[in-house]
Amino acid sequence: MNDFAIQYGDHVTRARRDGRPVVALESTIISHGLPHPDNIRVAGEIEQAVRDNGAVPATIGMIGGELVVGLSPAQIERLAAGSAAKLSVRDLAVAAATGADGATTVAATSAVAAAAGIGVFATGGLGGVHREANHTFDESADLNTLARTPIVVVCAGVKSILDVGATLERLETLGVAVAGYRTSRFPGFYLTDGGHDLYWTLESPAQVAAVLKARDEHGVSRGALVLANPLPADEQLDPALHDATLTEGLANLARDRVTGKDVTPYLLAFFHERTAGKSLEVNVRIILRNAALAAQVAAAAAPAPAPLGFSVPA
Repeated sequence: MNDFAIQYGDHVTRARRDGRPVVALESTIISHGLPHPDNIRVAGEIEQAVRDNGAVPATIGMIGGELVVGLSPAQIERLAAGSAAKLSVRDLAVAAATGADGATTVAATSAVAAAAGIGVFATGGLGGVHREANHTFDESADLNTLARTPIVVVCAGVKSILDVGATLERLETLGVAVAGYRTSRFPGFYLTDGGHDLYWTLESPAQVAAVLKARDEHGVSRGALVLANPLPADEQLDPALHDATLTEGLANLARDRVTGKDVTPYLLAFFHERTAGKSLEVNVRIILRNAALAAQVAAAAAPAPAPLGFSVPA
């Protein structure tokens, strides 16, 4: 029988051995979120942003049925080619047993990272409650997964193509903490302000690390912390262009009868085409900023080195 244990890239194995901070990164942004060959270049830039800010990147994905924490450059190129399955948590075991190549969503990356002992994850935007969900019941698996996964997710809010207000309500119901990073307004992915207030604001990586420490020491909550990191207003997508593109994209979505997990890639591709690549530029800025902040949080949360003359128990 096959061995389905999680595999670790050499750089992640060394980081775990040395007690260095690690940041988890998803792979659907590579396979489904960005066009080829830009996705290969951007994947490297994301990992470098983590390194530049004091942590080790661990891009997560599945190669030939093996779940890998810390994909190699060659493995990232393989997923970037465009034939990888999109894997949520429910898909992992089936994909492994069938020997699939797969890219992990926010939900799957969060769950795998937590299983691997990685407490910080950087992504672009969360999935959430889709528009018209009161009829379709279409809601991302990200939300339920975050309710039971003790990780901090650094993101630019939820994708603005979703029902942002309903998503925040669901996160509250599910017990997922949400805090703005140096903001009291929830960002809207491409937009600096998604139109909703936040109750909590955190001002530094050290303060975020203190939240994680309190959660772990309390032993009460097993839910995630969503750290909403907005783009500066001068880096967001032009709001008028955003709104016009979203209206047209939603109409096309209904016309083409796109549903389920195909909705987000469809709309992101439409945004890319309709905005002449401006949305892609914003998307890249978002993930690079989030990767940098996640690395700073991971470094702040890392255990202090043992004093000279003492060793850390294995």
